Amino acid sequence: MKKYRNILATVAGFIIGSLVNMILVAVSGKIIPLPAGVDNKTAEGLAAGMHLMESKHFIFPFLAHALGTLVGAFIATKLSNPKSIVGPMLIGVLFLAGGISMVFMVPSPMWFNCVDLILAYIPMACLGYILGRK
Repeated sequence: MKKYRNILATVAGFIIGSLVNMILVAVSGKIIPLPAGVDNKTAEGLAAGMHLMESKHFIFPFLAHALGTLVGAFIATKLSNPKSIVGPMLIGVLFLAGGISMVFMVPSPMWFNCVDLILAYIPMACLGYILGRK
């Protein structure tokens, strides 16, 4: 039973973390409007308008990635039994894989790629695990 509970906790954490990510990305344009002519509905639209983006336009994508991973790992930790680090780390690795794929699909500035890939996934999964254990 513990094995199945851990699997379901990881799946639930991944789904909820993905929802947090999508909500933050959807809301980002309302809080920090994109430059005129940038279409964030497709990877091609983002790539075409990337040269118009300023540093402020990368705040919400980073927050979406970091908070999605954090919440997903936290939920997985809270729901798992025993509170194993495997589920939260798996969520961190899955989100990291998504982040790496986005680096290849959307040509964003190197500084953002580095900050995003280094800080938004594995460290946030560890933090979610730590917070979930308390």
